[in-house]
Amino acid sequence: MRTTTADMIAHLGGEVTQLATCWRVRRRDGVTLGFTTHDQSLRIGGLTYRPSSAFSPTVIAAGQMFDSDDLDVEGALSDSAINAADLRAGLYDFAAVDLFLVNWAAPESGNLHIKSGWIGEVRMGRGTYVAELRGLTTVLRQSYATIYSAECSADLGDKHCRVDLETLTVSGSVIAVADRRLFTASALGKPDGYFAYGRLRWRTGQNAGRGIEVKTQAGNIIGLFDAMAGEIAVGDLFSISPGCDKRFATCRTKFANVANYRGHPHVPGMDAMLAYPGLT
Repeated sequence: MRTTTADMIAHLGGEVTQLATCWRVRRRDGVTLGFTTHDQSLRIGGLTYRPSSAFSPTVIAAGQMFDSDDLDVEGALSDSAINAADLRAGLYDFAAVDLFLVNWAAPESGNLHIKSGWIGEVRMGRGTYVAELRGLTTVLRQSYATIYSAECSADLGDKHCRVDLETLTVSGSVIAVADRRLFTASALGKPDGYFAYGRLRWRTGQNAGRGIEVKTQAGNIIGLFDAMAGEIAVGDLFSISPGCDKRFATCRTKFANVANYRGHPHVPGMDAMLAYPGLT
């Protein structure tokens, strides 16, 4: 059951309504943005909701109990609203979204809450994007089960792995730049591949505060999985932690952490399942 103010109820009961849809987006970096379908900006709760083509929702289906209530949001990429660089940088990954209706003639008189959730998968096209808005019941529809595989099911440094990543994290600076995903760092003192699949976080520069996964590391040359939103510049400081390919040999030789290995390297695999008498 949805609740709202007496003023909003009276407006909804009138012969003519003046309704506008509003979106409040709270990114994980702390930035909060407001958008509205009205043709003028609305000031609600200290936040300005701007008219923009950045948000255009599909039809909302309200399900029963735990039925899926996800919807897609389509919009145009814009430097003043939602742009491709911020999407690629992951700033909108898992951003919290609130959707509600207001009387645009009296926006502070109350609102009718429609939906809350977070942004899931995002697909980009030429000048446009489509984002999946996942409802709160999504987590109740997920299946959780133990998976038996040769590879470790833990993430490096989590409560199951127990490797202390803080002691393995090193700091560095950029000494040469190829592009937004490839650069040369100051001496890191680690063998090739040590930081592959690891995590890099920028401390200064245009990307300060942003983190990204490391794809390759050959000597002091670092390759990132995706291009950074901002330019990488000589002198930018960062911290970088090692990666793990989740294999038993890596756990033993690289981290000496076999006691906490969460895989099953000695369980017979597909070759054993397909074997038959006389096979050599």
